[in-house]
Amino acid sequence: MLSKSPAPQNTLDRLTAAALAWGEGTYARWAAPIGAIAFSLYILLTAFTAWTMPDANWDMLPYLAIAEEGAYPDAQALHDYAYRTVQAGVSADYKALTDDGGGFRSHMAQNAADFHSLLGMYRIKFLYAEILSTMSSVMSPVEAMRVLQVVSVLLFGMITLLWLRTEGALALAPVAGAVLIMADFGDAARASTPDLLCSALFLGGLLAYVRGREAATAVLLFLAFMARPDNIVFLAIFAVLLLVFRQRAWGALAGFAASFVAYFAISHWAQHPGWWPHLWFSSIEQHYNMDGFEPPFSVGAYLKAFAASFIRAISINSWVGVSVLALAAWFALGRAGFRLDRRAGILLAALVLGVLAKFTVFPIHDTRIYFPNLLPPYLLLVGPIMALWASASLNGRRPIAIPGDKP
Repeated sequence: MLSKSPAPQNTLDRLTAAALAWGEGTYARWAAPIGAIAFSLYILLTAFTAWTMPDANWDMLPYLAIAEEGAYPDAQALHDYAYRTVQAGVSADYKALTDDGGGFRSHMAQNAADFHSLLGMYRIKFLYAEILSTMSSVMSPVEAMRVLQVVSVLLFGMITLLWLRTEGALALAPVAGAVLIMADFGDAARASTPDLLCSALFLGGLLAYVRGREAATAVLLFLAFMARPDNIVFLAIFAVLLLVFRQRAWGALAGFAASFVAYFAISHWAQHPGWWPHLWFSSIEQHYNMDGFEPPFSVGAYLKAFAASFIRAISINSWVGVSVLALAAWFALGRAGFRLDRRAGILLAALVLGVLAKFTVFPIHDTRIYFPNLLPPYLLLVGPIMALWASASLNGRRPIAIPGDKP
């Protein structure tokens, strides 16, 4: 059982105790505006960093290519356009993207046919490519990528603040910021990929689900899928849990149904090489030409890729730790008597299982792959946390019993 600290014995201790009490009281009084302002400043700083310090990654090349391949039907012309555009936009980093001493990047810089064969794995991110194509008509393609990243950062931040506000939990906004820092939000913001756009749309869809806005849930979850089709894994698990527990949520089910149909249509249209060839390329060995590449399935190769990615995820990336911490908080709040309602509990379970299933289906260690699922569990838990906070405030300074302690 917790008890009061001993009374201060000297002047310095008394002054320190008084200062801490004043700070605690001030923050408790102004916690919501302080939290909102602090989080907003973090989001603005991240957006500023995304604009001024973008990450020039190799994936920019195929994404720019698929955005404009309608104007360049010839593989060589499309290759030249993509490399020329990136060279003009990120001249300082261009050499690193095209010269790795005779390796994959060097080869792709010189071979248009092999570069073109990879595009099916990128073309499937249909929404991202279409937005880039539209924006490129009014600004440079590389600048369009940066603008899209900044907009995604701001949208993600606004939805997070709206979620906290609807729960009366703006005081916890700095905690949400800390979770984002742990989840490598800054890296996702700086990378010119569809990951953050998908995450913002996904977060909006989950908030709509929590608030019972079914039409918005269906539309936003479907758009998130169109930005990154691997979200079909989460949507499938979510739909199954909703049906098993007989939770009425037609928006989420409609979003899954539309995504399920679209998955096969887009995969065929994009000429996606298929699950196993894509996994081979991403987690086993980079194959230079994906046209007709159909390696036989190997349990040994899959398990080797799974083990290698798991070790990297534990030792290099942060998504495992962030997920485990969310589970621990869920368990601790439940033991303390502050549980999620049925609707939110199903969603949190789907988010956790979605991360595990996505890694199992496609073992790759990068945090950005799982980023959409990392913050929402914490946002779902703000309700129980605020209830715990209110309970502690009502109890005042009375001792708080911890489950398992002896009297």
